[in-house]
Amino acid sequence: MPITCEFEYHKPKGLPQAIAILRRHGKSASVLAGGTDLLVWLKEGLLSPAALVDVKGIRELHKLELKAGALLVGACVTFTELLESRIVREKLPLLWECSHTVASVGVRNRATLVGNICSAVPCLDGAPALLDYDAVVLVRGPKGRRQFSTADWFVGPHKTALRNGELVLGVKIPLPKKKCGACYVKLGRYSGEDLAQVGVGILALSGGEYRVAFCAVGPVPARATKIERLLHGKRLTDALVREAQDLLPEEIQPITDIRASKEYRMHMAKIMLERGLWAAVARLAGEAAPAYGESLI
Repeated sequence: MPITCEFEYHKPKGLPQAIAILRRHGKSASVLAGGTDLLVWLKEGLLSPAALVDVKGIRELHKLELKAGALLVGACVTFTELLESRIVREKLPLLWECSHTVASVGVRNRATLVGNICSAVPCLDGAPALLDYDAVVLVRGPKGRRQFSTADWFVGPHKTALRNGELVLGVKIPLPKKKCGACYVKLGRYSGEDLAQVGVGILALSGGEYRVAFCAVGPVPARATKIERLLHGKRLTDALVREAQDLLPEEIQPITDIRASKEYRMHMAKIMLERGLWAAVARLAGEAAPAYGESLI
């Protein structure tokens, strides 16, 4: 399918030039990094920008580095780069596991984590990990730099806190200070380039701390704070898991669409929460557990 709309193409070499172009065009500009969502929207006529700003030539946006106890993931870092990173696999296994589920190898070679959160679709796979790790979104615009917690970043389907003329530089992910085990469970209709019908990311930390975040079952990805409070400081048991499952209707708001009914999503969310919790706890304890990247569905 061809792209039929006309637009100015810009490829700035540095951040000041990129910000100037974005400021000049305002809401009529679109940013190109990986382009795996953007090009689809252009071809389908869902987006008709007056200017396309290709940021792949900006060196600063390709950084993937550990600094002061946090991993900086630049706006042009792809999911494949995350998967190939020893630091991500060893220190941020939840991010590694969710990256493993994104579409296909070909898409992961182009798609970026920052593009994923800027698209802000409710089912984006990168969100649960960023929410559980308390990641921060770094932004620069004409008035300087701003940053947002991931929880404040998503404001609605396809909507973020980003203002016109601003550019996302990357995300900063603090490394957990406690020993942890993690699990991302994704439900799709088939193996391959399918969007999540339900996604849940779980982080189990030593001392009985749990972080639980869902995607694809609400208008925005979000932490399940009531479930986290229920689990806090307790040893995981079958009875405790059932209590957590009973809280799900208060935490998520699944809908019926072409990919699944709301009833099916709720039913599977309960199963996925149970399997994910047990897997994360087993990985934390070093007990027999599915390997990271192995599907639990």
